[in-house]
Amino acid sequence: MRICIFEDEKFDQLYPLVYLRPVFELRCGATSLYEKVKRNYDNMEICFFMRPQLVDSFKKRNQQSSVNSLDDLKNDDLLLLNARLLLKEKISPASEEIGIKDDAVAYINIKKETINKVNFFHFSEFLKNVLQILPQKEVDLKLITYPWDLINNNGEAITDDFRSIGGKIEGELSPQAAIVGDKSKLFIGKRAKIHPFAVLDTTEGPVIIDEEAIVHPHSRIEGPSYIGKRSKIVGGKVREGCSLGPVTMIGGEIEETIFHGYANKFHEGFIGHSYICEWVNLGALTTNSDLKNDYSTVSVHIKDRLVDSKSIKVGSFIGDHTKTSIGTILNTGTVIGVMCNVVGSGKISPKFIPSFAWYLNNNFLKYSLRMQLETAKMAMSRRKKELTQEDIGLLRYVHEITKEERKQAVQKSLM
Repeated sequence: MRICIFEDEKFDQLYPLVYLRPVFELRCGATSLYEKVKRNYDNMEICFFMRPQLVDSFKKRNQQSSVNSLDDLKNDDLLLLNARLLLKEKISPASEEIGIKDDAVAYINIKKETINKVNFFHFSEFLKNVLQILPQKEVDLKLITYPWDLINNNGEAITDDFRSIGGKIEGELSPQAAIVGDKSKLFIGKRAKIHPFAVLDTTEGPVIIDEEAIVHPHSRIEGPSYIGKRSKIVGGKVREGCSLGPVTMIGGEIEETIFHGYANKFHEGFIGHSYICEWVNLGALTTNSDLKNDYSTVSVHIKDRLVDSKSIKVGSFIGDHTKTSIGTILNTGTVIGVMCNVVGSGKISPKFIPSFAWYLNNNFLKYSLRMQLETAKMAMSRRKKELTQEDIGLLRYVHEITKEERKQAVQKSLM
């Protein structure tokens, strides 16, 4: 059997988090959605179907992967998994069937003999035809539909991921560091360092400190939380439900927040109930609200409209390569796109800032894409990473498809 992970038509409800990556690369818990599939289907061949504009950039990073190849749909039994699936344990259907969750296809289990009877010339046609011939059933699985779903499931996902590795201490734990709670719920990876006067609290869930991460003095980490490889906590307060991808620097206070990786929040300020993408730099005292004063539910800008999250705690969703200045204040449910520059003015920033926009002196401004790309190259080179030609091509595509949003924002500023 072969596993196929596919993006469905609801990927754009997860903008700006997935402008530059397929949905299955989103992080929830200590791992990405894809890594959970890989863990549950170890040693099985996995192929991918995604938006065509992502292929070149994705294959540059994952050169051995098979992407958008119709040949992968032939000559083998298939289990197709929705890229939005938050997989907790292996799905093993006993017969051919389609699992439906919230009117979306969660998975398809189909035999080679049945596939050979299906006519198709592209993946969407394959799905359409299969839906007409296989039985469907409602299933109790989790699909990530909106950005806040990642946050709301993060604590539980960290706990699930911890079960696969268990508690152990392989790195350096200072005798002057404090462990509060059950020490068996603590994982410290190889070459990780926990300095004196750091506090690791497992009372409410496990704490995972991955390889080569460093926790500096006077930091506090509350479980369930995950600190990614080569990340640093510099006197920060990491409260429950936080996940940090690799090479992330955290100071100040964060709560129930995911930093995808290669992000920087070195200074004081609070970020809560948020998803922060790669290469984001949050200036000193950048702070977001994640709770309204009247405790009502928070609405978020999704596809040109406001969507009620049905949650009273929602923070910010910030796209890749975006920067905020010192003293930036973000409202509940703020959405900031890719490669934005947000300069604090003492006032609350808009709840929606389109990709590649500059927000300065309470106005939206146009800015050169060429200069933004140069800034990204410089930021990445500091971490010995390269902005490839494939990445640049994808950024130019996103710049094009978001130009109308920027135009409207600039026009409103001129009124």
